[in-house]
Amino acid sequence: MHESTRPPSAGGGGARGRSRWGWEVWVSAGGLGIPVVDADLEQALSAGLDDVEGRLLAAIKSDDEVLDEASRHLVTAGGKRFRPTLTLLAAAFGDVDGPGVAPAAAVVELTHVASLYHDDVMDEAELRRGAPSANARWDNTVAILTGDYLFACASVLLADLGPDSVRIQAKTYQRLVQGQLRETVGPAAGTDPVEHYLSVLSDKTASLIAASARLGALHGGVAAEDVEVLARYGERVGMAFQLADDLLDIAGESAISGKRPGTDLREGVATLPVLYARRSARPGDERLLELISGPITDDDAHAEALALLREHPAMSEARDEVRRWADDARTTLATLPDVPARRALEALCDTVVTRTR
Repeated sequence: MHESTRPPSAGGGGARGRSRWGWEVWVSAGGLGIPVVDADLEQALSAGLDDVEGRLLAAIKSDDEVLDEASRHLVTAGGKRFRPTLTLLAAAFGDVDGPGVAPAAAVVELTHVASLYHDDVMDEAELRRGAPSANARWDNTVAILTGDYLFACASVLLADLGPDSVRIQAKTYQRLVQGQLRETVGPAAGTDPVEHYLSVLSDKTASLIAASARLGALHGGVAAEDVEVLARYGERVGMAFQLADDLLDIAGESAISGKRPGTDLREGVATLPVLYARRSARPGDERLLELISGPITDDDAHAEALALLREHPAMSEARDEVRRWADDARTTLATLPDVPARRALEALCDTVVTRTR
């Protein structure tokens, strides 16, 4: 959903637009639209994200000039703020103004941003959130240390949230590292590449999104059984969210995705559409299969691969997989109270799917 791609204001607040449904849309920083049909919830989300933005800037402040600038580089570059938004929405099933809610939202965003610094080093990325990556602007060492610093900043905030929150974060971090390692090593012999890829995404991406919902619900004072439901929802919508991003890398534009189209293709990263295209092996796909067999260094070959893949049935198959995860996430919400936050989470499932069109 691309109603607004404007960067956030310095204050970190939201912008308004119109959705395909005709509802008023509250757009979080960076442009992920979540239809909100309740004015009180919309106001609470906007105020909550403003609070989170202030906490992020305060948490990363450093007396070291290089570290201070490098830390602010991605934190202030925009981004969807998807994870803290989900933290606030989960808390809204209880008390969205609970004292631990905004700090928990800041923790998950700092963890996410810290991982981006490390990802960009591993991927040798040149662009992040529409700006030069930290490793491109400085170097790999500065980027790695900045990511480490942000993880430490998240831990400082986390220490005041209690042992349950520390345990949730620790287990999530285990999964993040495990997923990154499995992606780096690749599937074992005899393992289905698609199943391996989905398991990587579950740990590398969905785990933190699930933790975002779990922490928000926990600190919002939500009933224990509903905390578990919201965490399961986060895991499923997180899968849909990442798979949609994979599709956008192929079908989208850099102004929307924040990185050059086909970045994964250029680097030889086999995302779901590529894996499906390899598996289908239709007559006439020989040229595409040759191009997507590894990294693509030639610009003309890269453009050719993008064009061929955009027209391939693998894209529709991947969109169907996004829809399955989003539908599963929506079904998970069935036992929750019918409150505005639930309707917003249901609408988010639609938003994730429409991003891939």
